[in-house]
Amino acid sequence: MKRILIIFTICLLTFSIVSSKSVTADKEKKKQKVSPGIEVLLKEEKDVLKGKKVGLITNPTGIDSKLTSIVDLLYDDPDFELTALYGPEHGVRGDAQAGASVEFYIDEKTGLPVYSLYGKTKKPTPEMLEGVEALVFDIQDVGTRYYTYIYTMAYAMEAAKENNIPFIVLDRPNPQGGISVDGPVLEPEFSSFVGLYPIPLKHGMTVGELATLFNKEFKIGADLKVIKMKGWKRSMDYDETGLPFVLPSPNMPTVSTTFVYPATGLIEGTNVSEGRGTTKPFELIGAPYINSDELAGKLNGLRLPGVKFRAASFTPSFSKYAGKLSHGVEIYVTDRDEFRAVPTGLHIIKTIHDLYPDDFEFLAANNFSLLIGNDWVRTMIKGGSSVNEIMKEYQPEQDAFKKVRAQYLLYK
Repeated sequence: MKRILIIFTICLLTFSIVSSKSVTADKEKKKQKVSPGIEVLLKEEKDVLKGKKVGLITNPTGIDSKLTSIVDLLYDDPDFELTALYGPEHGVRGDAQAGASVEFYIDEKTGLPVYSLYGKTKKPTPEMLEGVEALVFDIQDVGTRYYTYIYTMAYAMEAAKENNIPFIVLDRPNPQGGISVDGPVLEPEFSSFVGLYPIPLKHGMTVGELATLFNKEFKIGADLKVIKMKGWKRSMDYDETGLPFVLPSPNMPTVSTTFVYPATGLIEGTNVSEGRGTTKPFELIGAPYINSDELAGKLNGLRLPGVKFRAASFTPSFSKYAGKLSHGVEIYVTDRDEFRAVPTGLHIIKTIHDLYPDDFEFLAANNFSLLIGNDWVRTMIKGGSSVNEIMKEYQPEQDAFKKVRAQYLLYK
């Protein structure tokens, strides 16, 4: 009997291990392996940079699938001569807060000069590019017009053109996927570093695709080459790529944050906290004057697709209402495919505006019009228009952009 029990126990353990491995394998199958541009460059496209003095625009997101920094990969590779680093907003090492100027310094690890593209100049000067024979861009974007990295890329493309230097973009996934396009197209008079070109708020493109569009549609004319990813499909969000996610900036900690950012990034232009100074930036929003239960009830009552709202209170450690108890909602995206970020953001702002007309304000600083890309959306909200009326107003230009965009898509 004892012998039978031992055999039974061994069989049970064996089944458990095999079953566990099977479940793990099934989960892994759901994650399709994507090779980012840096890996394709090193494995198949080395001739693009071989023997050249290379300038590199990057930040902590410039990694391979094993989390090795592109700075180390290029610096340690005998086929390349990495000569200079260039940092966008938040810096090469990602340690500067939003809007903080970053100055020139020497990188401790490599001894290379690090030039800031978010300080006195946002465009590399001829002095910064002296001796550089190829300029490489490798930064993870988040898929929203008012995220500044894509304009660092555009200005660097201009500088490369002016200094006869080839410009190479190492492509990376759009974390929100590459299908959804939404929001107003920016009007030229509202051009700024949070919206340089007339594209929709949510563009549905990779940085490589944007580079090709910028280069031709806005007549930059750089000697541009995009090193495409392998294995990426437009239907993928970042969690399906099999790639590790490195926060692109201090207040963009997770893939989930990127999905709500086109909605709640607009709140920066109001006197409502967008959650900076909390552990859930852009997923928590609120202000001291808001009744959280009332707001959550109103927003959930709208039955917006793919999203739910939880009444929440929080005390930001910095930024708006630092040290003050604020009330609002936490935003839960329940279905990423159904979720409409831009209309959701407009519904949140309009609902707070209508519930608390004596307290809510559009700020002069962090100009809402620069973020949304026009002045008429703010005017329509203040005038009592519905979000559906606002959406009908921007739909024609959005549709026109989609036709232009189709010419520059590099993936299916």
